Amino acid sequence: MRPVPAGTRTPTRRVPGGVRTVAAVDDDVAVVWFRRDLRLADNPAWAAATSAHDAVVALYVLDHRLLARAGAFRRRRVLHDLAALDRALGERGGSLRVVDGDAAEVVAAEAAGLGATDVYANADVTPYALDRDARADAAHARRGLELHWSWGSLVHPPGTVRTKAGSLSKVFTPFHRAWMAAPWDPWPGPGDADVVHRPSLDLPDPDGPYPLVGDEQGPAARPGEDGARARLDVFLDQVDRYPDTRDLPAEPGTSQLSADLRFGTVSPRTVVEVVGEATPGRQAFVRQLAWRDWFAHTIALRPEMVEHPIDERFEGLRWRRDDDGLDAWREGRTGVPLVDAGMRQLRATGWMHNRVRMVAASFLVKNMLVDWRLGERWFRHLLMDGDVPQNVGNWQWVAGTGPDAAPFHRVFNPVVQGRRFDPTGSYVRRWVPELAGLDASAVHEPWRLGPLDLAMAGVVLGETYPEPIVDLGRSRQRALDAYDEVRRGQPPRE
Repeated sequence: MRPVPAGTRTPTRRVPGGVRTVAAVDDDVAVVWFRRDLRLADNPAWAAATSAHDAVVALYVLDHRLLARAGAFRRRRVLHDLAALDRALGERGGSLRVVDGDAAEVVAAEAAGLGATDVYANADVTPYALDRDARADAAHARRGLELHWSWGSLVHPPGTVRTKAGSLSKVFTPFHRAWMAAPWDPWPGPGDADVVHRPSLDLPDPDGPYPLVGDEQGPAARPGEDGARARLDVFLDQVDRYPDTRDLPAEPGTSQLSADLRFGTVSPRTVVEVVGEATPGRQAFVRQLAWRDWFAHTIALRPEMVEHPIDERFEGLRWRRDDDGLDAWREGRTGVPLVDAGMRQLRATGWMHNRVRMVAASFLVKNMLVDWRLGERWFRHLLMDGDVPQNVGNWQWVAGTGPDAAPFHRVFNPVVQGRRFDPTGSYVRRWVPELAGLDASAVHEPWRLGPLDLAMAGVVLGETYPEPIVDLGRSRQRALDAYDEVRRGQPPRE
């Protein structure tokens, strides 16, 4: 059974004869399989189950393979959010049942053990999820169970935003127009089913406090659904200034909701509805959620893009192997201040400002001519909001290999970007304190100063702070030559 958009069918109830008792609730019990939708509000799978059945068991399968791939901040974030979901279910008299194992088999076994015939879940688009969910469909079918799919992590389900020719647009702007015009299938409201309390595995220790993007305070610093809504409320106070502040890494000008959208502590439809489009700032922000949907729709159609460039010409580009340079990039010691600041912010917090993500990615792919897949995997591992469709889509965009990508000849100059978006140098000074003594005119390009001027600021290039690992001008030209060779179908030079 393939996932279908919510609202396209009414969940069925099949209760065969016999008596089943589950924690002293009535016979008609269903399972809700939580995944990346760790909330009860505006959750179509939860709403469908609680509307169609007398009782529900909330189930989460702890996939240790995925936890092992997650960096410390993403792991902590999801474990705290799961605990918050358990507390929310506890307020309704139930609990979150946590089990481990192969989710494709475990969920069906749990449902069968309860005597349930119906399981509800929100679908996903990654290759890993598609494989898991196809196997889950088969496992449920073998046991005579019904697995009902909804789409709770996107504004519009994949396949519902099409061109006039009936296909997914390869260019974002026409997709955005169609996305804005597409009607929403209504999500059902939650019902009044009892929430069952079931014995559960203990969640692993998060091994640290709830990781946040900025300096959130009060309710906005809490995990889970309540914290997400408080963070959304904080953003509403500044969203009208979004076009002016979103590119400034030293200011909290972005929504800082990316991790909430990643784990589903807030739904994207809720965000769109609450933000609205009353001002240009609000329109600009909602447009970013259309980008989010577009990358998800694209990967659902082209799952190979996780490993291969959408623009097949770039399969022939011979990337440089530079292990030392890759380590320097990962550790924030490239000698290019804005790049190093972003990479250190990532390691220290599990998050990086979006503008700086583009600059750091461009530096690796263009100036270093290192395969974008290596950078994508590093970001995906460390980012608290690491999300395969968004991460892969944005890396291919920067690399010039994806749909509607930035042209390969567009190379972000980190000095120009720093002066424009961090004009006082405060972001660089925060994350690269070795350069704190330099003024705004020098902090983004310290190699332009003479040794005496640097020494007066406590900087010795090559000792207290690295010299640049590449020449920005020459490395840019090398990238342009590599692109030109691929474009003309000529073999790349060594």
